[in-house]
Amino acid sequence: MTIRSFPLTLAGMFLATGAFAQVELTQQDSQWFTDGESRIDELAAIQPNTGKAKNVILFIADGNGVGTNYATRLWVGQQEGGMGEDYVLPQEAFPNLALVKTYTTNGQTPDSAPTASAMNTGVKSRNGTINVDDAGAYDSCDAAANAGLTTFSEIVSDMGKSVGVVTTARVTHATPAAVYAKTANRDWEDNTGLPENCAQKDIAAQLVDAVDAGTVDFVMGGGRRHFLPNGITDDEGAEGRRTDDRNLIEEIEGKGWQYVWNSDTASQIDNSKPVLGLFEASHMQYEEDRDGEPTLAEMTEMAINNLSDNDDGFYLQVEAGRVDHANHAGNLHRAVTDGAAFADAIEQAVSMVDPEETLIIVTADHEHAIAFNGYCGRGTPITGLCYQVDDNGTQHTGEPNVGLDGKPYTAAGYLNGVGSVMREVVPEEAEATHENVDGQAETSAEAEAADAPAQPEYTGSRPDLTQEEATDVDYLQQALIPMTSETHSGEDVALMANGPWSHLFRGVMEQNMIFHVMNYAVNAE
Repeated sequence: MTIRSFPLTLAGMFLATGAFAQVELTQQDSQWFTDGESRIDELAAIQPNTGKAKNVILFIADGNGVGTNYATRLWVGQQEGGMGEDYVLPQEAFPNLALVKTYTTNGQTPDSAPTASAMNTGVKSRNGTINVDDAGAYDSCDAAANAGLTTFSEIVSDMGKSVGVVTTARVTHATPAAVYAKTANRDWEDNTGLPENCAQKDIAAQLVDAVDAGTVDFVMGGGRRHFLPNGITDDEGAEGRRTDDRNLIEEIEGKGWQYVWNSDTASQIDNSKPVLGLFEASHMQYEEDRDGEPTLAEMTEMAINNLSDNDDGFYLQVEAGRVDHANHAGNLHRAVTDGAAFADAIEQAVSMVDPEETLIIVTADHEHAIAFNGYCGRGTPITGLCYQVDDNGTQHTGEPNVGLDGKPYTAAGYLNGVGSVMREVVPEEAEATHENVDGQAETSAEAEAADAPAQPEYTGSRPDLTQEEATDVDYLQQALIPMTSETHSGEDVALMANGPWSHLFRGVMEQNMIFHVMNYAVNAE
């Protein structure tokens, strides 16, 4: 594995010069100490790879910020029989690391459309838009035509490379769409969302155009409903949404592409032909619930096998889209199980490509409002109750920590979401009265008719909770602010990279710099 050089630490320099030779180190036999010295030797031997990148693989776990990644690390480590904290996910073994700023041109907190755009065009833009410069207004039908940005897929396909998109979300969703589409509104996934006489095509129709242009060669994910006309049912009985009578699946098949819709048909693809895989009417299933659909690792393997037929190389964007959806739902269990599937996909890719010629980048588009609670002892189940620290041991005591209300709390929660401990107060109508101007009591309904709608009142207290309840796959983590869907957060996300020019990822970077490193790597002399 070709990885960058790393400066010796101060301690490492002392060791190298023998400065510690006259000092007896009482900790020198500790495994922590010997492991640290071994790691210093590994880091000191790292050299940068300055060759041209034949291939680029951009892994994006949607909503998988530093906190969510931390939860996944513990989950995977605990599932493998350890305490979890010391576990190393495949991407965490990569030598190059940066923190990435995710804000957009109009949002301290981003959505997935402009963040994916930044990675695919090198330019930051407005929330809700995909590959459209700020010169084009949000929700404007003329924006994509007048302010559309050149994508990385257009650049590399012009170099003769193949392009692939893999996602567990709909292929027309914000992150995968950023590989091939330009839209002033991320929700225009099929023609039903477009304003009348709109100059811009919908996202699914733009995928057909990308097929014609040769800027995409392999697509797998969900979203069949956006490709089929209303009145036509798909292979699993769901109805299409298009009202323009276009069957985009048939159109793409007519261009020489293979169409697959489940694990069985996907296992029979011919790598000499391009592939369209649509495995659900909407998003693919969560990893926890997967049945009859390929895993993210399997789709990644199929994509690399197919795209590798091109001697000029490829660009592949792989998205674990449902990490984000599980966080929005406040369901940490499905967030970490999809996060584990994401790690499996990375491990699969690493095993299949030559690290000397393949730049692999692993990052997230944004984080969520996830938070970690209390003083938990080691090995505390990350989706469950926070156990007390054993003062004289290593693993937790097995006794839950409790708040001032005397009730236990989970190791992780959310600042807002559907799991809020606050509940709306709904008073009985007979009691919700006040006097009108004539001194007569009127009902709350009459009052609302006369006045502005009353703001709902909320109250609440935390329920008591057992470990069995907290670790149930369907448990929604406790949250503070009541929301119908938990929100993103604006904090930095991590980026981990390996391969040609991956050493350019360092420090704290703007998100649009990801494009610039990829572009530099494929054009290096």
